[in-house]
Amino acid sequence: MATDPLSLTLSALADPTRRAILARLSLGEASVGDLAAPFHMSLPAVSKHLKVLEKAGLIAQGRRAQWRPCRLQGAPLRAVADWLETYRRFWDQNLDRLEDYLHELQKGNPHGDSH
Repeated sequence: MATDPLSLTLSALADPTRRAILARLSLGEASVGDLAAPFHMSLPAVSKHLKVLEKAGLIAQGRRAQWRPCRLQGAPLRAVADWLETYRRFWDQNLDRLEDYLHELQKGNPHGDSH
């Protein structure tokens, strides 16, 4: 099992239930019961998802009397965004080259020669 932070984050994000939990937490703190409400699963099953998210550093659980609010932690998501940025630049460059090539084809010059 991967233990580096990026792998833990990507693994946690691979599950649609966990992504839905993060989407809900992006709106603000919520209890485990509130997070479980939209899903057809037991509280222990939701708690397992929360443990995965917590291990990846994506959420934190507090304690206020009997209430254990969960809240989103953004730093791991920033690390994923930074990692993906390299690939976004790659695709932008490739799409720019494709666009240039298509413009040359429209002009009737399939090799991009300027003469």
